[in-house]
Amino acid sequence: MNKPRLTLAATALALTLPLLQGCFPAIVAGTAAGVMSAHDRRSTGTQADDESLEWKAGEAIPARFRSAAHVNATAYNRRLLLTGEVASDEARMEIEAAVRAVQGVREVFNELVVAAPSSLTVRSRDSFVTSKVKARLVDSQKISANHIKVVTENGYTYLMGVVTDYEAKVAVQVARTTDGVRKVVNVLEVLSDAEIRRLDLAPAGAQRPAPVESR
Repeated sequence: MNKPRLTLAATALALTLPLLQGCFPAIVAGTAAGVMSAHDRRSTGTQADDESLEWKAGEAIPARFRSAAHVNATAYNRRLLLTGEVASDEARMEIEAAVRAVQGVREVFNELVVAAPSSLTVRSRDSFVTSKVKARLVDSQKISANHIKVVTENGYTYLMGVVTDYEAKVAVQVARTTDGVRKVVNVLEVLSDAEIRRLDLAPAGAQRPAPVESR
């Protein structure tokens, strides 16, 4: 992909994502709910499960916390990342407990912070940073961007995916050196080179990474 086309794609994505993230002041679905890649290392069933888990996580949040919260739930390989802002530590812990109880969730990474809900301006900037990280992953030509999910919240960029140790290091370095990224949080699921080769050689959609122990 040449750079003019890449820039155009990144710009289009940056303009679209704020609309997805800014429509609801309380609960916003994770950025995972989108197109499933035929080259995904997850099975097609797991991809569908991840989309469903994001919706279920939003529904599981106790109603009394919703009006003062902005919560993003992003699922990858049945591992759930919570980002956003809540009104209290009580809300933060109870939301995590509610989400952990959702059937099918393997792990929960609670990155919620106690703060006022972020503004549309901040969310738009975060979406643009996410698009830049994705574009730079493509430009690096060292790893497939299809295997990395990028989420940015208030300048903190979270990386999810099923990758080798080398791919994880490349992704973290790319994100860390992207303008607008304040901090990189590595939530990548690292498998051995042999396991990744097995997944990559399996029929599209049939791959199933071996489960890991919950934290």
